Amino acid sequence: MNKKSLKLIYNNSLVGPSIFFALLFCIPLVGSNYTLAILTMIGFYALVCIGLTMLTGYAGQISLGHAAFYGIGAYTSAYMTATLGLSPWLAILVGAFISALVALLIGIPTFKLKGYYLALATLGFGIIVYTAFKELTSITGGSNGFFGIPAIQLFGFEFVTDQSFFYLIWLFVFIALIFSRNIIHSRIGRGLRSIEGSEIAADAVGVNLMKYKLQIFVISAIFTSISGSLLAHYVSFINPTLFTANTSIYLLIMVIIGGVNNIWGAIVGSATYVLLGELLKHFVPVFFPNIGGEFEIVFFGLLLVLTLIYMPNGLVPQFMKIAGKFQKKERPAPIAFTIDTQATGGEVND
Repeated sequence: MNKKSLKLIYNNSLVGPSIFFALLFCIPLVGSNYTLAILTMIGFYALVCIGLTMLTGYAGQISLGHAAFYGIGAYTSAYMTATLGLSPWLAILVGAFISALVALLIGIPTFKLKGYYLALATLGFGIIVYTAFKELTSITGGSNGFFGIPAIQLFGFEFVTDQSFFYLIWLFVFIALIFSRNIIHSRIGRGLRSIEGSEIAADAVGVNLMKYKLQIFVISAIFTSISGSLLAHYVSFINPTLFTANTSIYLLIMVIIGGVNNIWGAIVGSATYVLLGELLKHFVPVFFPNIGGEFEIVFFGLLLVLTLIYMPNGLVPQFMKIAGKFQKKERPAPIAFTIDTQATGGEVND
């Protein structure tokens, strides 16, 4: 991959995402159902992490409560479709609206805090919502879970196979990626980067800190809610254990591993998390048969520490550096000579 190809992928052009998703959408032609299921799960996490990357990497705000929005989308879709018999598409929109409203109400007092206090406030919000999922048994089913969530339909076609849901979730990821890149390269994106660099400096030049923080928090909540709604219709069963504080921590780990300063890091981090998780499930019981079920959080915790120490910018810059080493060396441009015709009397001698 040469330097020009890298620019096509990482600049604001549609060429890079179009090439990537065109190749990705060819995978169902040769991939197995297991491969499609893995890629579908990567898509669910990538949709969440795109919004979380904008919030964390570009606005500099840490959230440990995004599992709450994930669950709000899932339970809204589950209740409205399975209990009320409404359209899944309407349920997805309602879930996104509720998540946006909750994000706005929570964000107004929360974003007056900074640093660790902000992280703890969002963590507390996530724990409150998780508790609500467990206790509101008449709506959520409590710890027993919510069964019988119907499949999504579009013009009579049901998204029930891994292949159909693979295309559906990655279409949403594509839309979210393009939308987020447009924001990043816009006036709002410049405002977000100024906040991430220095809130004091951004405030001094007239950047409305609260406005930009709330806007990006609401957008990330909408992306997360949509992903949760789609997950509910994909698995047809949900319970509160899917939306614990650990889920929020894992989402943040994905963002950091992929690279908080690049929107592509959301996809890279999600893929890394899912693929490593599958490898752990296959090989850890073989080599360590007596190990407990908490080995994943220990492993990813260590991976997070190592990433912050040795690759603080995540994997994406490392991939760019490796790809740059394989690019062809450009030949030096020929030296241009100028001849002073006055000094030679207007003649050029051989």
